[in-house]
Amino acid sequence: MRKFLALLLASLVITACTSSQITSDSVAPKPKVEPTSKVVLMSEVQWEDLNPARGDKSPQAGTLWGSRTGSGAGGFLLKPVDGFESPPHIHNIAYRGVVISGTIHNDDPNAEKMWMSQGSFWTQPAGGVHITAAKGNNNLAYIEVEDKFGVLPAEKAFSSAEKPINVDVSNILWIDNIEMPAISNGTKVAFLWGQPQDNHLYGTLIKLPAGFSGKINSQGSIFRAVVIQGKPQYQVSSDTDIKTLEPGSYFGSKGNWVHQVSSKAGEESIIYVRTNGKFDVT
Repeated sequence: MRKFLALLLASLVITACTSSQITSDSVAPKPKVEPTSKVVLMSEVQWEDLNPARGDKSPQAGTLWGSRTGSGAGGFLLKPVDGFESPPHIHNIAYRGVVISGTIHNDDPNAEKMWMSQGSFWTQPAGGVHITAAKGNNNLAYIEVEDKFGVLPAEKAFSSAEKPINVDVSNILWIDNIEMPAISNGTKVAFLWGQPQDNHLYGTLIKLPAGFSGKINSQGSIFRAVVIQGKPQYQVSSDTDIKTLEPGSYFGSKGNWVHQVSSKAGEESIIYVRTNGKFDVT
C-alpha cells in the first residue's frame, strides 16, 4: 500500500508540473541518430555574465549543453555571489532550476524568503514578476530552458497559464524498485516533470547509493545529465581514463548509449537527468 501511494503521489506531481508546460520537442517522433556522447567537467565550464547590463552585480553563467542566448533548448550553470538579490524582473520564457550548492530563493518580490538548498527544484513561468536571491559562499544552480533566454524589466510582465513551483529537497519524493525498464541495486528515482515515456521529454533525479558501480543505459535520442551531489566516477567509452565528476559537471548522449558510473564508498551521488526515452540503472 505504501508503494502504491508513493507511485500515485509521483503521478500527481508529474501531472501538476506538466499540465501547463509545453516543450517544442516533447512529442516529436524519435529520430534515428548516430550514437554520440560528451562529458563536460565543472573545471572546463566557460563563465560569462548572465545579465551584462548589471556589470559586476550580474551572476555568472556557464553553458553545459545547447545554447543559452541562441534559439533552441539549453542547460547552463548559474553562479550568484553570497548576498545576491536581483531586482524584480521577468523572463521571456519559462525555466527550471535545481540547486547544486549554497541556497537559492526564487519567488514573488513580496514573498517571505524560502531558501532552497542542494537538491531542491523550482520552476519559473514566463512573464511572471519575481526576484532571485542567493545566500552562501558557493552558490550554484543548474538552469534549463527550451528556447532563447532573456531577462526583461518587471514593467513588461505578462500573464501565463503556468504556476511557479518550489520544491524543497526535504519534499522530494524518492521511489525505488520501479521498472523503466529497470531501476535496481539500491538506486532511487524522483520524478520532477514531464511524461516518463518514449518520445516525451521528462526530468528526474537519480540517487546512486554509496559504493555503487554500474551502468546507466540510455535509450532516448536525447540524454542529458548533470551532477547535483557527490563526485561520481565516469569512464569514457573506448578510453581507460576515469573522470571525476564534481557537482555541476555534465555528461550526455544521443541514441542508445552506455554510461559507466560509480560512487565513492560512503558517498551517495545525485544526478539530474533530462531524456525522452527509457533508461536502465544496473
